[in-house]
Amino acid sequence: MKRDKRKKRRPCNFCADKVEGIDYKELVKLRRYITERGKILPRRITGNCALHQRQLTVAIKRARVMALLPYTSE
Repeated sequence: MKRDKRKKRRPCNFCADKVEGIDYKELVKLRRYITERGKILPRRITGNCALHQRQLTVAIKRARVMALLPYTSE
């Protein structure tokens, strides 16, 4: 009788809040999904579903282009 060692996946925060789209202007939300160095956190760490992770990545990249978020830290 072996136990399953895998951890239970977290539910997607955006699916739980019934968010339809992620906007690049919502900086408070976007900052939660990047590291101190400015890298985008992967899906396995954030717990997002594939659809919202793709939308999140596009929103972060758009915010970087608009100079609302940094590409890297100082």
